[in-house]
Amino acid sequence: MNPSNTRPTITELRLAAFKAHRGARFALGPLTLIAGGGGSGKSSVLEALAVLARLAGGEELGGAFDGVVRGGAPACAPRGPRPDTRRRGFRIGCTVEGPAGTVRLDVAVQTEPELRVVGERLTGGGRILLATALRDPARHAVQAAWHTAGLTRVTRAPLPADRLATALLPLRVAGTTDGQRLVLAAAEQVVIALRAVFPVDPQPWRMREPARLGDGLLRGGCDNLSAVLYRTQDECRTRHAALVGAARVACAGPVDGLVAHPEGHDSVLAAVDRGPLGATPLDRLGDSELRFLALALVLLTGPGVLEMDQSAEVPPALRAMTVLADGLDSGLDRRQTAELLALAARAARRGHVRLLGTVYDADPFEDAESVSVIRLRPADEGGARVPQQRGDAERGASAVTARRDRE
Repeated sequence: MNPSNTRPTITELRLAAFKAHRGARFALGPLTLIAGGGGSGKSSVLEALAVLARLAGGEELGGAFDGVVRGGAPACAPRGPRPDTRRRGFRIGCTVEGPAGTVRLDVAVQTEPELRVVGERLTGGGRILLATALRDPARHAVQAAWHTAGLTRVTRAPLPADRLATALLPLRVAGTTDGQRLVLAAAEQVVIALRAVFPVDPQPWRMREPARLGDGLLRGGCDNLSAVLYRTQDECRTRHAALVGAARVACAGPVDGLVAHPEGHDSVLAAVDRGPLGATPLDRLGDSELRFLALALVLLTGPGVLEMDQSAEVPPALRAMTVLADGLDSGLDRRQTAELLALAARAARRGHVRLLGTVYDADPFEDAESVSVIRLRPADEGGARVPQQRGDAERGASAVTARRDRE
């Protein structure tokens, strides 16, 4: 146990035979940027983590890829089957640090001839806490074995092959022995960290439309930004004031405030208060200003204002949200991106918000406070995307490695 680290946080992502990645390991710090050109595999890293997050939330395997990976699960497996079999698949995994120490989750998924989980392993404290394996291809189940340390060392039972077994353990393990309690603590730590992942992809053209009153939890596409601003201007005044301060830096022209007023009986449209110059409704702002406002709102407000399916029994003080922002610098100038990273660094210092984003050009931010940069090189001779990391994570205890996964 590590009681000093009370917030479960994802510190590493592993991709083995996932799209163009082969045995790649990505060390994730509080503020991590993945840089590279088009087709370098940046988005694949975020997609893999988003899929793990959905599985941890209890989603069925096929549905976990909907809206996350174009082409679904089959698009994640490398092209062409293995020479000795017609089966295709991939492996993804993560490491989560928290009160239960260092816990690793690794999942093997078969995409052909049938989509299913064929193996899963949860490890912590130097022992295997959970292991599943596909014993009978004709059955839609895997054989699971988890650590018990009671009258019997291991408990065995079949589990569905279309769900994450780790997410099912709290429903199957009684917690009556020390071994069972260790398994539950590790599983809950992983599930809490993954369910706190929030992919955000602001869509400016949708943010210009009036939002429905009462729609106060920001969605990943940020189309209901006006309704959320209407809520935060009264309920979250301190954080709303911080958002206004950030807008002064990143938006053109004077900014005295961000206001939202109802339009009719059931809709609201926010505006930028320009002081003596009047108000500029969101539908008149540029794409970069809208993207900035949405991303800044996510970083400043946290889970309480976001549409997230977090564990209700976990107090907010014990949560650490991981924001996934694909194309963080898309449509933004360097000044706007730098201000976003400053906000992210400020949030990371409080320990409640972590950011994993992709950018095309990381040069201006490589020496910024708390920023760890992972650069993806073109595919090597074996077809793998080889990551190189610089920044705080390299100077610390962990660094990204790219090697064949021999485990």
